[in-house]
Amino acid sequence: MSGGHAGMDNGHAQTAQKLPICTPLPGNRSGGHAGMDSHVRAALRRLADTPRFPLLCGPTPLQRMERLEQALGCGPLYVKRDDLTPLGMGGNKTRKLEFLVADALANGADTLVTVGGVQTNHGRLTAAAAAKAGLACTLVLEGTRPALPSGNLLLDCLLNAALVFTDGAPVQAVIDRTLRDLAAAGKTPYFIPEGGSNAVGSAGYLALIPELMQQLAALPEPPQHLVCAMGSLGTFTGLWGGARAFGAPFSVTGIAVNPNTSYTPERAAALARDLSDAYHLALSPDPAEMEIVYADGTHDYAGTGYNVPDEKTRAAVLLLARTEGIFLDPCYTAKAFRGFCALAQKRPGGAVFLHTGGTPALWTEEHFSAFAAQLWQA
Repeated sequence: MSGGHAGMDNGHAQTAQKLPICTPLPGNRSGGHAGMDSHVRAALRRLADTPRFPLLCGPTPLQRMERLEQALGCGPLYVKRDDLTPLGMGGNKTRKLEFLVADALANGADTLVTVGGVQTNHGRLTAAAAAKAGLACTLVLEGTRPALPSGNLLLDCLLNAALVFTDGAPVQAVIDRTLRDLAAAGKTPYFIPEGGSNAVGSAGYLALIPELMQQLAALPEPPQHLVCAMGSLGTFTGLWGGARAFGAPFSVTGIAVNPNTSYTPERAAALARDLSDAYHLALSPDPAEMEIVYADGTHDYAGTGYNVPDEKTRAAVLLLARTEGIFLDPCYTAKAFRGFCALAQKRPGGAVFLHTGGTPALWTEEHFSAFAAQLWQA
């Protein structure tokens, strides 16, 4: 392990709270529950009663992208700025971690443990949430230790996360060994799956749907489609379940960011069932209902590989930067943004792009070098 926790006082861990959920839905702008279906009322109550560790500062902005509309010749187009969540340089995992950290504290944990790629955004935000909660953090990283800590790795070190590299060993074996070692050292670890993608974490995006519906209800022409990146299914599934449960007036589409992903529609439906059971959503998810755009002969949004630089993804980064002054990351959001642009041009009714963050990937060694070759050394 590297990056120990010397000097950290885990005896001063914070506590979870019950936080309000944005409840006004279209046709019910006063915020009351009169007229809602009983399962909607029950789901909202259950969400409101579920303890969360406060990491957000209210709703994230919903911004119109008028210059992008001009560039693409369609609209209205909006971006939901979950890249602006206040923790650890922002990102979608903050919403999940409100529920996950609360659950860890309720179970008496003193150490958060999670897993991801060497440049995991989820790991970075888990380490930031641990710091804020007064907990230790260990990240199991799938790969070898690089010579320099670029991108998220530098931030992980700043946050004092312990880093365990798998170095080619089976990932689950390294996770199991790490948890055993922590327990043997007298720690109480709490394991968070990749991306925080379980029923506990996905509740963060179940809770986003009433927030977004409230924002859209104030618009003269609410968009009819919502598009997000699909990495480990948690964000997509929370959005899908929330949209179905709360009667959202928009579709939810996930864009796969890994051309070799193992996160199938069947796994999405299984997670949606877990979420439905946990929050009494009365849903019966079917894999055929999961609108996820995977890499195939027609759709190449996922590029040539996970976190592998490619020209089309860099072009998407440049497009949004030069039309709206908003930065995408080349591992997740730029790939999803390509799918968003194609969907917006093909389907009438306007669309919202969920920006899930990840900008530290811009200065990882591989992507920095690719952008430098294109923009600086050319």
